[in-house]
Amino acid sequence: MSDWHVFADRAALEAALAAEVATRLAQGIAQRGKAHLVVSGGSTPLQLFSLLSQTEIDWAKVVVLLADERRVAVEHQDSNERMVRNVLLSGHAADAEFFSLVTGLDAASVDVSSVSQALLNMPRFDVVILGMGEDAHTASLFPCSEEIAEGLKTDQGALITRPTTAPHQRISLSKQRLQNTEYGVVHIVGEKKRSVAEQAIRCSDELAYPISAFIGDDAGATGFDCWWAP
Repeated sequence: MSDWHVFADRAALEAALAAEVATRLAQGIAQRGKAHLVVSGGSTPLQLFSLLSQTEIDWAKVVVLLADERRVAVEHQDSNERMVRNVLLSGHAADAEFFSLVTGLDAASVDVSSVSQALLNMPRFDVVILGMGEDAHTASLFPCSEEIAEGLKTDQGALITRPTTAPHQRISLSKQRLQNTEYGVVHIVGEKKRSVAEQAIRCSDELAYPISAFIGDDAGATGFDCWWAP
């Protein structure tokens, strides 16, 4: 079951979500000695990352990783890792440990077994923050990709996806690995994305609306909360 957290503007949304995430990470550190935070790329989380980087928690005991990554060099302008390192892993959060999805992978290779196994060896995540595209994709689980069914069903930690409506081959965490979290968030802004999310909940067709694997009544105990502002 997913709850909606609706805010009057983006500033209020980002401030509240940053506080929520920081609290849950601190709880994870206190309970287990280390916390795991999964974040998403794109432009939507930039302000959230900036706020989190200024939060005074024990970042040295936090592992940060991405829900997905484009198979490009870290220096590439489309690299999610580059953005996370520049914006989130600064200030207080510069002490966090970062787990890269692409370091050591041959760009021409599709063998992600070592990354997948490392993900499976990680404990339950503390917080997963997903975004959503206007086609209802999340992470790199795209409805247009041939790998969508695999991403929704596999018990592996990660897989390669090849979207036809977006550039670059991708590596994405699987639905199962993303759902293995203490708290899940779908972080979206704008009326268009709220409409898409609501349509996904009504249809509950994960192949056509991958985000519906994470939100709505059918998501059950693994349901993520929707955090939204206009």
